[in-house]
Amino acid sequence: MVEDLGKFEKSGRIIGEVREYVKSMPILGKDVLQICNDVEEKIVALGGRSAFPCNVGINEVAAHYTSPKGDESTIPDGSIVKIDFGVEVDGCLTDTAISRSLNPAYDSMILAAETALQEALSAVAPGRKLSEIGGIIERAINRYGYKPIRNLTGHKIDRYNLHAGKSVPNIAGMEGGKFEVGEVYAIEPFATLKDAEGAVHEGKAAYIFRLVRAKGAKSAQAKELVDYIQSQFKSLPFASRWIFNWRNDAEVAFLELVKSRSIIGYPVLVEESGAVVSQAEHTVLVTEEGCRVLTV
Repeated sequence: MVEDLGKFEKSGRIIGEVREYVKSMPILGKDVLQICNDVEEKIVALGGRSAFPCNVGINEVAAHYTSPKGDESTIPDGSIVKIDFGVEVDGCLTDTAISRSLNPAYDSMILAAETALQEALSAVAPGRKLSEIGGIIERAINRYGYKPIRNLTGHKIDRYNLHAGKSVPNIAGMEGGKFEVGEVYAIEPFATLKDAEGAVHEGKAAYIFRLVRAKGAKSAQAKELVDYIQSQFKSLPFASRWIFNWRNDAEVAFLELVKSRSIIGYPVLVEESGAVVSQAEHTVLVTEEGCRVLTV
């Protein structure tokens, strides 16, 4: 990690600028596809690449929704919106998320997630158990009268690897190792209503994919698509719309790769009881003194 520190820092500086852009962008009535495009184009304009497709989660959608090509959905009045995005600089990744409220009733739920995040960041230290952070997050969210999402977690990050084996829970009691100096983590509390299920399930649709093996491609078109994915995204997630923007006629090859499980999809994650969800997220570097937030 140390040899890549400058690239992680550059990734963090870019994402910090994009965070400020996302905080102030008008979203009411805006096309979700336009938000995704705007965020991804801003990342490129600042000198980075998207580490994964921009996610826009409305109300009960907690994660993994990015617009497919031709998406006509818009941001409705009275909603709560999670905008989750990442930046890559030579494989060095940072990940962050912001919740926007179009309903004052949701402001305190956003504050609950943000407070849980800040208290978690203050507690990160080398040698500290990841499970202790889960307890801190859960207690902070509970103080505001809300419930954490128990089956969503933060995650360790390595080069070209967004989920590098260690998870940071959002509830107490989940063991998973300790923080070590030089590691990079995304910490992301999710809050929902007190009487909600407090968990997410996989929806039927997936619009985000990742290449897991190249040998499943049989046709020339599928092999060409694998070459394109490897050259552009390596092992990182990509949006189906990115593929179809590259080649309008890629659908048959794309479906071949899905069927052969050469690429796998990330289904949209929805709160099980249909309750609204808030999210807050930063990426940090674990230091001797605690941690340094990279995404500001």
